[in-house]
Amino acid sequence: MLQRIQTVWIFLAILGAIFLFVTAQDFSLFGAVPFISVVCVGLVLLGFISILSYKDRKRQILLNQIGIFINALLLGLLAYWLLNLPGGIQFPEKGIEPFFPLLSVICLFIANIYIRKDERLVKSVDRLR
Repeated sequence: MLQRIQTVWIFLAILGAIFLFVTAQDFSLFGAVPFISVVCVGLVLLGFISILSYKDRKRQILLNQIGIFINALLLGLLAYWLLNLPGGIQFPEKGIEPFFPLLSVICLFIANIYIRKDERLVKSVDRLR
């Protein structure tokens, strides 16, 4: 069912990846390679695959954990990029790019909590049959 609460949380994580894609067009981590853009497109596709695999909750949890791992790596890379800018990280006008992977990690973590809750509910109903 697509109208579950975890779908909303996964969609918010997808929005975080889309906002990162939009705001991260002004810098590059590895030269001319659009690394951030490629990772953001991958995260959006991973999120939509996770939403559409609502019947297989274990796969949905696995896809969300992969998304959490990729977002955590992306958060580390963005923090490294901000620390290597001239002037350090003291100035907030340097960018809000690290906020979006952090938001996605939190949303995917909450989605996994609700998916596990559904899994326990289904198993308890199966025991009663």
